[in-house]
Amino acid sequence: MNGYQRYAIYYAPPPGPLARFGAAWLGWDAAAGRAMPHPRVDGLVRPVDEITAKPRRYGFHATMKPPFRLAAGSSADALHRAAEALARDMAPVSLDGLRLARLGGFLALTPLGDTDALGAVAAQVVEALDPFRAPPTEADLARRRAAGLSPRQETLLARWGYPHVMEEFRFHITLTGPLPPAEAETVRAALVPHLDPLLPRPFAIASLCLFGEDGQGRFHQLRRYPLTGGGGDGAPLTSSRAT
Repeated sequence: MNGYQRYAIYYAPPPGPLARFGAAWLGWDAAAGRAMPHPRVDGLVRPVDEITAKPRRYGFHATMKPPFRLAAGSSADALHRAAEALARDMAPVSLDGLRLARLGGFLALTPLGDTDALGAVAAQVVEALDPFRAPPTEADLARRRAAGLSPRQETLLARWGYPHVMEEFRFHITLTGPLPPAEAETVRAALVPHLDPLLPRPFAIASLCLFGEDGQGRFHQLRRYPLTGGGGDGAPLTSSRAT
């Protein structure tokens, strides 16, 4: 587990149809550590390989604690033990479901319903494991700032090494790179028949995963941590509400 250049805490769907489709769609199975043949999806104006080039190396996931280099004096084994202990104290989260949506210029799976409990889990992960994070380099900071940050995002970048955490966190499982609006809608329509039968309703986040980035920039799923806290009965925290 040592020897990776960066580590991250991600949500990754458990083994099953959604995880298999996501790995094939992106062309990279992070759990198995191997490339995957893309599925046939009719109606696309470009090959799947091009549409998914940007998110492929990260695998099918949602970011909870963004990728970071280990701080001096830290180790991957110590990070693993801390993440495992943290997960034991955290309760699963149940949401209404997942939907395929357009976020800015890309497509992603996003949660349905109230996400307050999910945001609290992500914030706890970011804060609890931050002692393992090395400070970002000047190049890292410049790259983040190039996208344009609000004053609050600049503050979060300085404190946590990433601008989209805490109240700026938005859970999403990325499916494409940037697409023009018309093409994004075409890809969305083509994916709906494949994804709709696979999307869980309700959607439970019952585990988190430790990922590592290899020397070629590909992320591998190294460990899965069940969330087993919650007052002793194992019942998930609910983020759903009537709409």
